[in-house]
Amino acid sequence: MLLGILFIIGTNLAKVLMPQYFGDVTDDLKEWNSTYNPDDLFYYAFKVGGYYILLSLIAGIFLFLTRQTIIIMSRYIEYDLKNEIYQQYQKLSYTFFKKNNTGDLMTRISEDVTKVRMYLGPGIMYTINLVVLSILVISVMISINGLLTLVVLAPLPLMSFIIYKVASRINKISTTVQKEQSFMSTLVQETFSGIRVVKAYDRTKEVEDKFNLSANAYKNKNMKLVFVNALFMPTIFILVGLSSVLCIYLGGIFHINGNMTIGDITKFIFFVNMLTWPFASVGWVTSLIQRAAASQERINEFLKEEPEIVNRSQEPLVFKKEIEFRNVSYTFPNSGVQAINNLSFIIKKGESLGIIGRTGCGKSTIIQLLTRQVEPQSGVILIDGKNINDCNLDELRSRTSVVPQDVFLFSDTIKNNIAFGLNKGDASEEMLIEVTKQAHVYHNIIEFKSGFDTLLGERGVNLSGGQKQRISIARALIRTPEILILDDCLSAVDTETEEIILRNFKNMNDITSMIVSHRVSSIRNASRIINIAEGRLTEKGTHEELILANGAYAELYQKQLAEEETS
Repeated sequence: MLLGILFIIGTNLAKVLMPQYFGDVTDDLKEWNSTYNPDDLFYYAFKVGGYYILLSLIAGIFLFLTRQTIIIMSRYIEYDLKNEIYQQYQKLSYTFFKKNNTGDLMTRISEDVTKVRMYLGPGIMYTINLVVLSILVISVMISINGLLTLVVLAPLPLMSFIIYKVASRINKISTTVQKEQSFMSTLVQETFSGIRVVKAYDRTKEVEDKFNLSANAYKNKNMKLVFVNALFMPTIFILVGLSSVLCIYLGGIFHINGNMTIGDITKFIFFVNMLTWPFASVGWVTSLIQRAAASQERINEFLKEEPEIVNRSQEPLVFKKEIEFRNVSYTFPNSGVQAINNLSFIIKKGESLGIIGRTGCGKSTIIQLLTRQVEPQSGVILIDGKNINDCNLDELRSRTSVVPQDVFLFSDTIKNNIAFGLNKGDASEEMLIEVTKQAHVYHNIIEFKSGFDTLLGERGVNLSGGQKQRISIARALIRTPEILILDDCLSAVDTETEEIILRNFKNMNDITSMIVSHRVSSIRNASRIINIAEGRLTEKGTHEELILANGAYAELYQKQLAEEETS
């Protein structure tokens, strides 16, 4: 930035010398007459042109260097700021992302950072340029004629004020245009994502009408923006023209009175035009500052946000005996609904625990608590007797594989989706084949033309629900986890496939698994089963013990058995 300031000074020194030289040449040429040698005139013109080109070249080089320093500085700051925000997003907890929508998070890392960068780059550059150029030009103008300087520069502050008002108006209208564009983009994205539903319900005409309304609103708001923009350049031309007219008229009077030369008037006209854009930029830069300040404030809101979940230990994680939930309770902070209520259970190393219950009973919250996406408001979770909050969080998560209920696949190859949990290059062909066979999806993958290199669409749109779930299971298995958590991730596969996958899990040694499901068939072979209702543990035992108890679990089993027999 300091270099950039030096280059701005160099640029403006060269630019200020050009009108002065041109004015002096004008006075010199007045003295020429027809008696002078034409060769001398040619030599003089060549010298004048060469010197003027040299000054232009120097000014151009310094201008290039100015942009290569100040603008690049702003890009570096933009790069650092985006990385800082992204790293902060990575640190923040699960509840933060539930409170804030994705569009707002994206806006702060893209549009808000861009507005800050625009001030730090062009905004600062034009401000420094205005200060340096004004000092140099006005000092020269005053040395020529102070009164004329005062008169011809009078319209320029007025121009700055008018442009500031126009820029503020443009900014307000631009905001409404951006909101309408965002709404229109959301509408299109939702329509394309749900095109099967739109066509199945024959709502294409209704969706098209809704889009046309949004498109018309966008067009009308843009027309207002175009109208206000149309006032921008005419305002500059009128006020610059006024300054030029005053310069020529008053300069002519001073010349008649013998107080100014024609060359001095020429210098003034050049100087007035030279100051036009720097003064015009005052309003624009002021608007930039306002937008940048608002954007930086929005950015700071997130940068100051403290993550609820932090890693409090760097010691190696020891898990040799058991995981215990002891009187754990958790209430959703936004809704106030109690998801887990005084829950206690134990899962021993190498065992499998089945968790069953109706929708909304708190099954998925148990997983979020175990993986420390959220923390209990009361009670404690222990690993080998040590509070999970005091365990090494990085190691806990690196040893745990979770297959979520809402499967997420990236727009990448099947191979890269499965290898996502490993470092790049760690997944061999043999490992891919082994885990996909364990997840009972290998036979599907080899049927694809490109096999493991098949490119998936957005969120795996070109796969069936069952294939997506099984690829997600393979992704979890390739990490060879100590703790495997399946969150109702077999809901889209048939009973036979489910049985094969669960049988494969049973053959894996040293894996402590937690299987969450609303289907008895998914958990019946677990070492231990717990039934959850309204966040409380209502029954526990093996499948056989719970059937003999003839409670809610047995009732659910009989209902699902009857449904299977009917189907």
